[in-house]
Amino acid sequence: MEPVRLGTTGLKVSPICLGMMSFGDPAWRDWVLPEPEAEPIVRAAVEAGITFFDTADMYSLGVSEEITGRLLRSLFGRREEYVIASKVFMPVGDGPNDSGLSRGHIMDAVDASLRRLGVDHIDLYQIHRWDPDTPIEETMEALHDLVRVGKVRYLGASSMHAWRFAKAQRVAAVNGWTPFVTMQNHYNLLYREEEREMIPQCIDMGVGVLPWSPLARGKLARPADATSGSTREGSDHLHEKLYGDANREIVDAVGTVADELGATRAQVALAWVMQRPGVTAPLVGTTKPRHLDDALAAVELTLDDEHVERLERGYTARPVIGI
Repeated sequence: MEPVRLGTTGLKVSPICLGMMSFGDPAWRDWVLPEPEAEPIVRAAVEAGITFFDTADMYSLGVSEEITGRLLRSLFGRREEYVIASKVFMPVGDGPNDSGLSRGHIMDAVDASLRRLGVDHIDLYQIHRWDPDTPIEETMEALHDLVRVGKVRYLGASSMHAWRFAKAQRVAAVNGWTPFVTMQNHYNLLYREEEREMIPQCIDMGVGVLPWSPLARGKLARPADATSGSTREGSDHLHEKLYGDANREIVDAVGTVADELGATRAQVALAWVMQRPGVTAPLVGTTKPRHLDDALAAVELTLDDEHVERLERGYTARPVIGI
């Protein structure tokens, strides 16, 4: 697996980022795998060449970071061989300062994440969402200070409206602070609204795109009439909002193209995302070995212009969610 540049930085990562939200404490979400079940999947990913891993402090309320740290330390020889991404913003406690992007919470959160991960730095530290209650100047200066003292190497952002992302980047530039080098956003064949403004903006700025939910919560991995059987889908409050009216024409086209190429639906949907302009690496969540197999196979799958046109043909514009 050939490494790719993280946006326009000099950092090299695998073209797949393994999402570690799936590994943690099943008491937090019933579809989450505990460490003994996570270990063989992560081991297989490492053996296949994946070096990029994404977690967050709120995943299993910190347990995901603990598992991520332990597994990566055991599977890699040197810290320099793997890239850890984590996030801050979501609640990790019940107190008024246990969430958000204030200077105080960022400083507390990064130290807690470093302890749980068992490392002395986080390669990519991302704001999990936009915080409307904190001035962006306060947030960007605090993040810059983390880079300056070496706790964090690079900064990233996650889903927000494009104008807010532009504002954050402008604040950083004007003040000589560290800008964001990645955008982790919602992007797949069933939700392409990021193509309006966010992705062109990222390309213009040299910001790497790290799409989450590239399989649309599994909708793109099975026929339109198939039942999911996914406990995550049933417990996900965003699922109906995002994909309750998913375009059947696109889902059917994924199946047709997959049959023609001798591939699975998931491989086709992932390959489409991987080949989109600006994309560095999609986040792939796995709870079964076949999920990882599909992601690895998608790296080698090439979709020609005719395939892409058929996959995209039935898309109908949706409201920009911005989250």
